[in-house]
Amino acid sequence: MIQKRQIGLLVLAAVAVLLFAALPWAVGPYPLGVWLSLLMWIALAESWAMFSGLSGYVSLGHAVFYGVGAYVTVLLWQVVPLWLAIPLGGAVAGLLALVLGWPCLRVRGPYFVILTLGVSEFVKYLVISSEAALGRNGRLLIGTPSLTVLFEAMLALAVVSAVMLQLVRSSRLGTGLLAIRADEVAAEAVGVNAAALKLVSFTLSAFIPGMVGGLMILRSTYFEPLQAFSPTTSFTIVTIAILGGSDEVPGPIAGALFLVLLSELLWARAPEIYMIILGVLLILFVLFVPEGLLGRARRLFGSARP
Repeated sequence: MIQKRQIGLLVLAAVAVLLFAALPWAVGPYPLGVWLSLLMWIALAESWAMFSGLSGYVSLGHAVFYGVGAYVTVLLWQVVPLWLAIPLGGAVAGLLALVLGWPCLRVRGPYFVILTLGVSEFVKYLVISSEAALGRNGRLLIGTPSLTVLFEAMLALAVVSAVMLQLVRSSRLGTGLLAIRADEVAAEAVGVNAAALKLVSFTLSAFIPGMVGGLMILRSTYFEPLQAFSPTTSFTIVTIAILGGSDEVPGPIAGALFLVLLSELLWARAPEIYMIILGVLLILFVLFVPEGLLGRARRLFGSARP
């Protein structure tokens, strides 16, 4: 029965991917931009769940990986082919996570949250200082790929991010991270190498944001450090995790779909107060739906947790 359900979910996922792949030929530029934004948040939230959702360590550092990927892509623009520049942005983001994770993962709880936010801001101002030293206030990119190309590439990243989360969650790495989330001291007592598992997961979770940042800077065609390294990126990812549920593949998808479509609806109907409405909704979710949309759906329909 479980195997049949898994096959059904795989078929449903494949159909959804094919439908998304056909969107550029079915909708106009504005709707396609909205769907691109949705795929971006899905990719980012799935990668965040790969570390924070499984380990319980809430990171506000994804903005720095996103920004570093964007910056690397800008520096390599028209120097190397894009098919190489985007993965290099992800690789540099992963390397940065490896370097930062070694000291940052030694602290826990709210101290880790604050530390990741502080490190993100520190790297942002290093980039700002570097750009100022070079006499640049921003970088304009001319001749970037079409919206259709960027959409298809972002779809691929969203799929890869979801597959990576599922593979990590079903592996020994994921089992160890879930044990750390439940009780890190007890996990270490039974032989779990918590420091190594956290570092590996933290590094893996940085690759996708680096590549997403590279694609999105091509979408905006203009690099400005304050925007590329905005902490709003990290806060939005955490919001999506709270809305959808953060440790399984469907959770970030549900959260991103809910947030993006609701934001578009509120922006069109109530542009002056839509951020206030979103804030109130987030508070209500934290208070009354702490398990997220995925957890609440399971409770309502009696679905067993795999």
